[in-house]
Order: sequence, then C-alpha cells, then structure tokens
Amino acid sequence: MPEISRFLGIIIRMFYDEHNPPHIHAEYAGNKVLLDFQGNILRGDLGSRTALRLVREWIDMHTAELMDNWELARSGHEIKKIAPLD
Repeated sequence: MPEISRFLGIIIRMFYDEHNPPHIHAEYAGNKVLLDFQGNILRGDLGSRTALRLVREWIDMHTAELMDNWELARSGHEIKKIAPLD
C-alpha cells in the first residue's frame, strides 16, 4: 500500500483498486483507522485523540489532492506524495 504522507509518527496510505467511498488508511503507534475525505471514521481506532485531530486537519488541508490521488489509484496510475503537516 503506497505511503502518501508521514508526519509526527503518523503514516498515511492509500490502496490501489480500493472500494468506495474514497478514503485513506492512517496508522499511529500500531493503531489503524480508515477515514473518508471528510474525516469521518469508517473503521478502526487511531488510539490517540490528538493524532486523530492532526490527521483530520491534514485531510482538510489536502482534500483536493486526496481526491486526485484516489482517481489516479482507481485508474492504475502512480499516486503522488502529499506534503505533511508542518
């Protein structure tokens, strides 16, 4: 699963050939969560409210890029890296 961003110990990934709705996989300290591009939890638990807040902030900043990556992945093209939180 391609890593699209990494910041503050949080890893963000996106699968190819993934199911709808568009979403990301986030991992922090061994905990995993699936979030849609509005920041809603689809499955899992990140284990940290702070880490979850940071991922949601990152999603808000990069929603258009995430959607572009989703379309690239669905069509079998290479996914682009997205800037981390500063």
